[in-house]
Amino acid sequence: MAATFKLEIATPERELVHETVTEAYVPGEQGYIGILPGHAPLLSELGAGELSYTLASGHKHTVGVYGGFLEIHPNGARVLARQAEHPNEIDAARAEKALNRANERVMNPAPGVDIARALNSARRARARLELMKYAGIGRPPE
Repeated sequence: MAATFKLEIATPERELVHETVTEAYVPGEQGYIGILPGHAPLLSELGAGELSYTLASGHKHTVGVYGGFLEIHPNGARVLARQAEHPNEIDAARAEKALNRANERVMNPAPGVDIARALNSARRARARLELMKYAGIGRPPE
């Protein structure tokens, strides 16, 4: 059996993953973090994007995560995300509308519009659409 570690992915509302895995790739705020068994302890901010992992059986899975924290400890890795979802839970039409609305707010800001919030919204929507594309669900973003 290949070397493994425990991966937990949770939000304040629910636990999405509690599995034994051989590897994981997590979107950090400054880029992706690859995790293999025996990784050094680490605490990092999460970015927005696709978190992928491989089960001990060899099957690969993905989850979308949007902000939060990653903790790597001697027994595994724990992802505490502000938001997270499986690809089949994403509403493509809603994500496309959110992306268009955020882009419009950034390109033509009205008085009082929070540009940073609009940019974060666009980043989350893009990540959702990319996750669906990778998982082969729905149509790819335009």
